[in-house]
This record gives sequence, structure tokens and C-alpha cells, in this order.
Amino acid sequence: MRPIFVMVKCDPGTAYDVAARALDTIEEVSELYSISGTYDLLVKCNLQSDMDVGRFVTGRLQTLPNVKDTLTIITFNAFT
Repeated sequence: MRPIFVMVKCDPGTAYDVAARALDTIEEVSELYSISGTYDLLVKCNLQSDMDVGRFVTGRLQTLPNVKDTLTIITFNAFT
């Protein structure tokens, strides 16, 4: 599994709806937080190592209703 983090900008007033839909419809979402600033949500997704990150983000997250923009952070190593 490879974790990625995606910051999501939503249409005004829709962040909670976007969060609920992402949790209900995208099985790769493992954690989801509301945040402040330029983006509204921080989504942690665990992807299979052979999954195309670009296709996942553009096809699954960016197509959720009321998503305006995303910023994807790809991880390399986890330190414990």
C-alpha cells in the first residue's frame, strides 16, 4: 500500500457534503480531516502499489460534486 495525501478545495458551504460522499464512495480513503486555509479538506488515501495516482485523483476525487481543486502529496517513506 502507498499512502497519498490530497488537499481538496470545495465550493463554499459544501465541505461536509464532499467529505461525507468521499467517505461513503471511495474505499481507498482511510482518513479525512477538515482544515483551514486555501483548502477545505485533507484526505489520506491508501492506494495499491500498482494503482495510477493521477488516474485515481482525477477520476475519483476530482469528479466528486462540489470539488473545485486538489493538491496531491505523494509519499516516499514512512518514519516511525
